[in-house]
Amino acid sequence: MEKKKDLKEFFRALKFLIISISAGIVQIGSFTLFNEAFRWNYWVAYLTSLLLSVIWNFTINRKFTFKSANNVKIAMLLVLAFYAVFTPVSTILGNLAETNGANEYLVLAVTMISNFVLEFLYTRYLVYRNSCDTAVKKEKIAPNQQKKI
Repeated sequence: MEKKKDLKEFFRALKFLIISISAGIVQIGSFTLFNEAFRWNYWVAYLTSLLLSVIWNFTINRKFTFKSANNVKIAMLLVLAFYAVFTPVSTILGNLAETNGANEYLVLAVTMISNFVLEFLYTRYLVYRNSCDTAVKKEKIAPNQQKKI
């Protein structure tokens, strides 16, 4: 039984990784657009691209990775609490690194890897600790089986 649980958690982490990669593509793509095309300051481009990736990541992971029936507003507030700490720290450190000559894409990569690891642990063991796999799929009703009033 323990092996089955471990395997389930491994696949949950793998799903989180795949979805996080897609969120990373959203973040890198939007950051590149804001940085190269619009020439925004690092922190403006970073914060905007981070926000877009967080919305993407939260929405898809809630439904497919954690399959949670937990209250969406509470889950969002808990994720917001994570980013209330992570965002200022990563923005300040990223801006500091860039102003001291570090490549903004290297800074972004290190920040994204840190975000991935910390967010998975936080989301799995705090946000969805007791509500993983609680969402119930709605069964499709065939048109001829619908109730008639």
